[in-house]
Amino acid sequence: MVGPRLKLRYVLTVVVIGAVLTAAVAMTTLLAEHHEAEHVRAVLAQLAQLPVADDRAQFVRSELDLLLEHTTNAHLPLIMGVGLALTLLAAWITSMLIRRIDRALTELMDDAQMIGRGRYTQPVHVSGVAEVAALERALEQMRQALATTSISRDYLDDVLNGMSDAVLVLAPDGRIRTANAAAAQLFGVTAGELQGSTFLDLIAPEHLAAFDLKRLEAEAGETVIRSQRGQTIPVSVNLSPFGRAGERSSRGTIVVLRDITDRKRAERRIRYLARFDTLTKMPNRMQFQHMLHQAITRMLRQDRGLVLLYVDIDNFKEINDTFGHETGDRVLETLSERLSRILPREAVVGRLAGDEFAIFAEGVDGEQGRHNQGADLARLVLAEVSKPLHLPEHEIDVTASIGVALVPEHGDNVIDLIRNADAAMYHAKRQGRNCYVFYLPEMNAAAVERLMLKAKLRRALERDEFVVRYQPKVDLASGEVIGAEALLRWRLPGHGEIAPSQFIPLAEESRLILDIGAWVLNQVCTDYAEWKKQVSDPGLMAINLSLKELSQASFIPRCRSVFERHAVPPSCIELEITETTLMLDAEHTLPLLDELRAMGVHLSIDDFGTGYSSLSALQQFPISTLKIDRSFVTNAATDPDDATIIRTIIEMGRSLGLQVIAEGIETEEQRHFLLHSGCQLGQGRLFGEPITSAAFLELLLRQATGEHPVLRLPA
Repeated sequence: MVGPRLKLRYVLTVVVIGAVLTAAVAMTTLLAEHHEAEHVRAVLAQLAQLPVADDRAQFVRSELDLLLEHTTNAHLPLIMGVGLALTLLAAWITSMLIRRIDRALTELMDDAQMIGRGRYTQPVHVSGVAEVAALERALEQMRQALATTSISRDYLDDVLNGMSDAVLVLAPDGRIRTANAAAAQLFGVTAGELQGSTFLDLIAPEHLAAFDLKRLEAEAGETVIRSQRGQTIPVSVNLSPFGRAGERSSRGTIVVLRDITDRKRAERRIRYLARFDTLTKMPNRMQFQHMLHQAITRMLRQDRGLVLLYVDIDNFKEINDTFGHETGDRVLETLSERLSRILPREAVVGRLAGDEFAIFAEGVDGEQGRHNQGADLARLVLAEVSKPLHLPEHEIDVTASIGVALVPEHGDNVIDLIRNADAAMYHAKRQGRNCYVFYLPEMNAAAVERLMLKAKLRRALERDEFVVRYQPKVDLASGEVIGAEALLRWRLPGHGEIAPSQFIPLAEESRLILDIGAWVLNQVCTDYAEWKKQVSDPGLMAINLSLKELSQASFIPRCRSVFERHAVPPSCIELEITETTLMLDAEHTLPLLDELRAMGVHLSIDDFGTGYSSLSALQQFPISTLKIDRSFVTNAATDPDDATIIRTIIEMGRSLGLQVIAEGIETEEQRHFLLHSGCQLGQGRLFGEPITSAAFLELLLRQATGEHPVLRLPA
């Protein structure tokens, strides 16, 4: 844009030039006229000297005088006027040209300012003024170049600011040149505040010593930065040099930071889960074994010992099956809290498996001292575990079986010690549970045999190794057979017949009891259908029922299907349920028993007197028979206490309108006592060993022909 003073100078210059030119022309003209006048005067002087004066000479003289008069200063005003007019015209034309150029320059400067503000989309205005055309073309080329460059830069900025990772561009001296939005957010400042600061100043001081830029350029690593708020944030770091190919030295470094707080938290969680049980917050098997190994090494180095307790919750699977796994979890949580609370500070407790815990404590000097210490710990644990568990909807009584092993007496390494304590724990279960047993070398052989037996049990059904034996039930007064109890036997090749007490617990652990129970029911109904072809009334067949079978939703439909398939009336079958099983989950069990009773199935309480049912509880269930446990019958004729219990049970059965049957009758004295005490029915070896289906049919046929069996029948 041309200023007013510059315009004035341009116009004055034109005026001055015009005035100078006018003056020059005027002076030239004036000199020319003066010279011409001198010449005319010279001619007149010559004419005046002529002798002859005629008319023509006079005429010429008068004309020359007239010319001389008009020539002298005649053109000067005209020249001055024309010069002034031309000067003014030139000044006006110059002013117009300057104004036109000024407008073009103004528009050009406006375009340049727009470009300076980053607006590159509007082309440069073309004024048509030749004087600025070259400048307009140059400015347009610059606009196009800047537009291309700016689009690339904006795109790069958008890309960097759109990244979730923090990106910093460092100068060779380590100062930050550029930071994207994620970096500003990570450090809790603006991008402008980051620029100019030193990157190493952003590293948490306690991690600065371990931070090595050279090493990180070769391989990505991790560090911890400190935000503006003082928060420490773990980050992964990736470095790469910044510069063009061929440059000898780097122009700086590009640093990419990623917040790995969530990953670190997940890693800590994974490490915790790898070492601790999520339910009980106790060390898991791996962590417990690691801690046990360290303790054993330390104790042996100090020539001291150690005590290990292997704890297994009794019948925990029944709690899960009856009350549900959620209740089972609450039981484990409560027991773990109790154990952690009551154990000595030096003791370590861990959860090895579902319902299996282990405890070790540094032992005192001497084998006897460690033995006493192990016994004290075991009694403490048993007392705490056996306290009733009060859950929101249930009160559950729990017991435990404990195996105890000592270091170095029973092992000097983790594997042997845990294996031996585990073997002792299984012996505690075989001794009746709710007790503790110290390891003995011969227990390992029994444990190996138990594992082999469990493996063979899985194939017993496939190999048809199970058989059913029938224990006759008789009328104690007449000796008449009124039915039988179906007893399962396992004919294991090379071992003979194995009693249920040896393999039924194994079957319940592996849930094979469901398949075995279904097989027994089907076999009994098959035999009953065969007997029915030759005997009008084989009597009532009793089958033992486990809680796991009763808990299955398909149990009752399956029973109904078996009865229909073999055409066996449900009223000919009696299901025996132990008193403990019956009372374990009465609320859940009662509707199922009612449904079985409605079908016509008889229900009996087995091993009555060994559980904790009450008269009011018995009234809830559709029971038709009480079976007195053999433990009372054995000494009934000689022990007044057992005799009193039996009479009480018999009287209770009468008051409830139930039949009472005694099992385990082996002597005539026992039969006589039971009969005179009011017990109508009985079973036991006095009336014969459990027999095959064919032998029982023969017994029924003898009875049907009038030959009542003697009290002791052949096996």
